[in-house]
This record gives sequence, structure tokens and C-alpha cells, in this order.
Amino acid sequence: GDNGVLDVRKIGFQEELSMRVRVGRNLKQYNLPGKMDQAERISFEKTMLKAFDSLIKNKDYGGTVYSLSPDFGKGETNPNKISDAKYQELVDAHVLFKDMDADPFLKSAGISSDWPYGRGCWQSADGQCIIWFGEEDQLRIMCMKKGFLLNEVFDRLNTMLKTVESIDGIDFATSADYGYVTSCPSNLGTGMRASVHVKIPNLTSDGTDAKAKEVCNPLGLSVRGTGGEHTPIGADGTVDISPRARLFIKEKDIIEKLYKGIELLMAEENKPKEEAPPAEAPPAEAPPAEAPPVEEAPVEEAPKEEAA
Repeated sequence: GDNGVLDVRKIGFQEELSMRVRVGRNLKQYNLPGKMDQAERISFEKTMLKAFDSLIKNKDYGGTVYSLSPDFGKGETNPNKISDAKYQELVDAHVLFKDMDADPFLKSAGISSDWPYGRGCWQSADGQCIIWFGEEDQLRIMCMKKGFLLNEVFDRLNTMLKTVESIDGIDFATSADYGYVTSCPSNLGTGMRASVHVKIPNLTSDGTDAKAKEVCNPLGLSVRGTGGEHTPIGADGTVDISPRARLFIKEKDIIEKLYKGIELLMAEENKPKEEAPPAEAPPAEAPPAEAPPVEEAPVEEAPKEEAA
């Protein structure tokens, strides 16, 4: 970008893009989700409530906690428990995650155990900042907005992360060798995923993302449906694009890779279609050959009769 400003208008976008940046984090004092039991999940949620309370009191965030935990055990009620209808509404709006217990992979890893205890989210008053708790990682901290500047959403996430980490009792698990510790090895390092939704109707004209993946794979980009992994592309050709790298890369480099990647992707999308060569005209028919003149046989004269 220009002077570090990543303005997508400079690479041909006229409409605001839906931008999202998220990181996975786990707290040092708890087991990773696959190893937690129900009591530990409840304890973790109650620890996070103190952090959410600090965010709610902060005028830059405010917001609400939505919890799925039926109770806090030993007869203690959960003041933030939501109804099934409210949960479905938040899932449909992509604010909360789907039923993890229905995922065979998460189930086999123990990550979805004790569902729905210790699960829920906090959402800021403006709806742009969300912290999931109790998903694949203990925390998925994300910011999203529509706009033209990729920097804006990244900068806001960075500010929120510093705010959360400064709260007493919040100590993220890290490794000197691998960075932030996460449940899935693919998220080790920064634990960060930055994505945008872009319309590529030409590259998805066959109704699949196959061509888009052909273009994106060499660029180090992942292509997903608009609802995330294993979801379909949008009816208008909208897909979710993000850099694959998480490990051995800096956060700012992930954002720059995304910017450069979508610039190259759109160059492919907007390439003029090659016109088929014009069909060769059939050879002109030769005019019919003139028939040779017919020679007439000489007319024989009748012999003259001699006078008697």
C-alpha cells in the first residue's frame, strides 16, 4: 500500500469489502479445550466474565455477553444464559458458532465435550468486535467491518488484544519456539486469520470455487465459502479469501499478503475472455465449366437430278 495504508480502492474495488481479522488464544492457567472437564470449562467462563465486564465498562466497546452454559454448577445460576431461539438467531447472524457437538472431528478430539458448558460470546455494542469463548480454542478474538482500508480492522483488533491482555487474570499461553499455543497446529504462531469477502463471478461461473482455488493456491491464499470452512460460495460468486500462513510470519505481513493476494486475484477475475478465432469461410464454389461447343454434322445435299 501507500505509506503502509492498504486501501483496496487503489486496486480496483469500488464497493466496500466485508473484512474480518481474528486470532486464537488460550489461557496459560487452563488445559487446552480437548483436555478440559466440565468444572474447568465453567471456571474458565467465570474468569472471562471479569474480562468482559472490563470491556463492557470501556466506552470504546460496551456490549453484551451471550452464554450457552445451562448453569454454573452447585445450584449457581448463569445470569447470561440465552434461549435456544436467541442462540439460533446469533448463529444465523454469524455472531455465535454452531453446535460443536455435531462435529465428529471436534468430538473425537474431546474439544466439544461437556457441550454447551463454558461456551458463548461477548459482542461489542457496535457489533464489530466479538470474542467467542469455549470453541476450538478457548478464545477466538475477532474484529470485522465493511470498508476500504484493511488497516482499520487490523488496528482495532490489535488495540482490543492489548486491552484484553492487560486485564488481571488474563495470561495467554505462548511458546518461545512456536508463538501462541493453539488447539490446531495450523494456527500456531500468530494464531491470526485475516479474510475478506470478494465477488468473483467470472472465476466461479461454473458454480464452484475450483477455478478460484487454482488461482489462489500459488498465491498462498485459501478460498472458503461465505460461512467459513466447508460452506458454499455465495450465489453472486462471493467467496472468503485469506492467507494460509500463520507460523513464522508477522501479523502485519499477513495483512500485506492478503492485500497483494486479492490484487492478483482480481487481475485474473477481470482478464478479458479470449475470443474464439473466427470460423474459416468454406471455399467458394467454382463456376460450372462451360460445355464445349457441339460440332454440327455437315448437311449432305441431295444429288441433283439430271435433266432428261
